[in-house]
Amino acid sequence: MIITVTMNPAIDKTAELKRLERGSLNRLQNCLWDIGGKGINVSKTVQAMGGETVATGFCGGGTGRQMEESLKELGIKSDFVHIGDETRVNLKLVEGNGIVTELNEPGPIVTEEEQKRLTEKLISYAGADTLFVFAGSIPRGIEKDIYLKLIPLVKEKGARVFLDADGELFARGLEGRPDYIKPNRKELEEYFKKDYRVTEEELLDMGRELLQKGSSLVAVSLGQMGALFLTRENAFKCPGIKVKAHSTVGAGDAMVAALVYSLAGKEELRESVKLAMAVSVGAVTTRGTKPPGRELIEELKQKTEIIDLDEGV
Repeated sequence: MIITVTMNPAIDKTAELKRLERGSLNRLQNCLWDIGGKGINVSKTVQAMGGETVATGFCGGGTGRQMEESLKELGIKSDFVHIGDETRVNLKLVEGNGIVTELNEPGPIVTEEEQKRLTEKLISYAGADTLFVFAGSIPRGIEKDIYLKLIPLVKEKGARVFLDADGELFARGLEGRPDYIKPNRKELEEYFKKDYRVTEEELLDMGRELLQKGSSLVAVSLGQMGALFLTRENAFKCPGIKVKAHSTVGAGDAMVAALVYSLAGKEELRESVKLAMAVSVGAVTTRGTKPPGRELIEELKQKTEIIDLDEGV
């Protein structure tokens, strides 16, 4: 069972415009909305691939009810802690040249009692057959060490954990020794305090260092340049696949979804990497944060190139 934990979910509104004019009137086109938040995006893609998932976290108010109803329509089981404050709404603007501007609300305020209820819920799900995905930002009222606190609690009951966060949430969460992580280039540069664009060899060294901290898989997403995948035995590079991109929103979440789907099914590493690349690349061809179709995924898997870099760490 894959349990996704989204503490700061949202209704994502995506709109297109030819060019964003600052300080002026902008007329939007092709407006659509979708339920979002990194963990929810992972659940949507896992479900689309035929996996079993439960989406949990915090939700509240009319926006929260709308989110739960949408998940139900998609056939995704949800089990959120209902809070007194309102779930946020985010706006993503996609310009004709492909530039995406994201305007994200900070999210609701969550009380200590509501946090306690979520902790108890997660522990109740934890077991040897459970894979948790802790992903994304946190709402107000929650400390930046929340992932560090929760990861050991579920791992003590035999669960595995995938962490996908940034900044202090990522840094503190690593102290909880998650099993799998997916930082991007910028997040690694920030974590290792680099004030320049690091080389591929430096990225590999950073990934190896993170493996030494307790993770068994480090996936480094590089946007259109592809991705790196490191375990203690292997290091792979997958060059980017050229497609007609519509929006990069949700591509990283799609990669996480493919990886947890494969990991839950105990797939061979190369097959997991192929699926991760195909689903991630396919996601940029869709509108909003919708997952790619299975036919496109299979087509992109055939185009995925895996380059062996070394024998691991």
